[in-house]
Amino acid sequence: MLHKPLDAIFPSPPDGLDPFALDPERVPEHVAVIMDGNGRWAKKRALNRLKGHKAGIEAVRETIRCASDAGVRYLTIYSFSTENWKRPEEEVVGLMDLFAKTMLAEVDGLHEEHVRVRTIGDISALPEETRAAFDEAWEKTKDNDGMTLLVAVNYGSRQEMLRAVQACMREAVIAAEETGAIPQVDERMFERGLYTADIPDPDLVIRTSGEMRVSNFLLWQMAYSEFYCTDVLWPDFNRYDFLRALLDYQSRDRRFGAVQS
Repeated sequence: MLHKPLDAIFPSPPDGLDPFALDPERVPEHVAVIMDGNGRWAKKRALNRLKGHKAGIEAVRETIRCASDAGVRYLTIYSFSTENWKRPEEEVVGLMDLFAKTMLAEVDGLHEEHVRVRTIGDISALPEETRAAFDEAWEKTKDNDGMTLLVAVNYGSRQEMLRAVQACMREAVIAAEETGAIPQVDERMFERGLYTADIPDPDLVIRTSGEMRVSNFLLWQMAYSEFYCTDVLWPDFNRYDFLRALLDYQSRDRRFGAVQS
């Protein structure tokens, strides 16, 4: 359900892009975004990579606002993967500081928009200041009833699935001790061990910067997600690029493996 009229969400569309082509009843419930291209954006301008990450903040801000206004119920943004620790120390330290400062600066505005902020990933490995900022955002917004913003930070899908397997093993051992029988592991049992246990799978996955890979992101959850890839570098991604992704999504025929009738 739209939270604002379409012409208010998309007030100045470029030629050839019609916001009124968007069907408010078919907006995806859950959109996940692989935000790629900050480094290339900076390199094109002879800037260091951290400048590119800082430039990407406005794209994050606009995407959150636009998704919420358009009626998206869950927005997941891939902010920092478990593999990103391999980047130069200066960049990693700068990113952690940027996460903390940005979260603290934005949380009041997100709260006013009724957005609920939570993380997925192992935040125990983050610096204390960064972890505290995310914890503060969760505490402030956890009772909100608007869009849920999931920030994937120190997240890796393979690691998440191993974590889920370990949870299944613990559950099976406890059940065997109590009943003498080992329970059958099924999808529901496995999914209880995922960070997204209470979140619907993403309907739409957006990747920017022209890359065509999933980068260890939501591998279990995106089994039947629709993909939208754009050459736009993340700092240049705006609400009209988001609209293009939504319109492309609505042009798809989602059958989830069934034969079309």
